[in-house]
Amino acid sequence: MNLARAIHFDESDTRVFHSPARTGEWCISGGFEFSNWGEADLEGKARQAFANGWLGLETFGRVTFVAVTRAEPHEVEALTENLARHFVAFYGAPSVEAAMGVARAEIDHMAELCDGHDPNTLLTVARDLTEAGVRESFRTIAPQEAELDLLAVHATPDE
Repeated sequence: MNLARAIHFDESDTRVFHSPARTGEWCISGGFEFSNWGEADLEGKARQAFANGWLGLETFGRVTFVAVTRAEPHEVEALTENLARHFVAFYGAPSVEAAMGVARAEIDHMAELCDGHDPNTLLTVARDLTEAGVRESFRTIAPQEAELDLLAVHATPDE
């Protein structure tokens, strides 16, 4: 299964997000965080997170770009459980077991976004607040002839 990891080309994310995701951490869209937001919530760094931030699954910080990368089944399971724990701690889910289905759906959504893309394909997210709620759109940027790892780092936390 393909998922995506946080990637940084410069230090701008450390200045535009309250809590930036760490380079190399697995990410999802994380649009659920904004489900109850209104215009009054869209100011400063919170606006930036809303407008184009992916959600890191370790720090729960935000990042502007993610890169498609292969995820192993044991990693996917650990990410799903960590997200379920986040739903319990921050969103009032009654238990990790009760939150696993929603966490799995979020991970599956990210896998669908990454499906069919070559490794190192970059993804961006853009959100708009509409009368019907939050609308997300996604853009892909194909890897260039030059190797992406010459420009940016997106390694595992142990590397």
